[in-house]
Amino acid sequence: MVKNSFISVISQEEKKKKNEGSTEFQVFRFTNKIRRLTSHLELHRKDFLSQRGLRKIIGKRQRLLAYLSKTNEVRYKQLISQLDLRKPKMR
Repeated sequence: MVKNSFISVISQEEKKKKNEGSTEFQVFRFTNKIRRLTSHLELHRKDFLSQRGLRKIIGKRQRLLAYLSKTNEVRYKQLISQLDLRKPKMR
């Protein structure tokens, strides 16, 4: 799991900033939860409550990313590249 080491490096950087309410930190936390739940659901395919929780977290992260892309495009692109996410589809 190379991504876990990458996530721990980002979390250490974010803890130094002490800005846990920022949009970037929230997206980081949701991404961490999504990756953890995804690995859990690979083992437990019929855990429907966790599937529902995963969908809710994905929706929250998507809304935060949409907000960030509208308000500050530079920070959005930097965050997408740091977390290795792709740009979400806009309607």
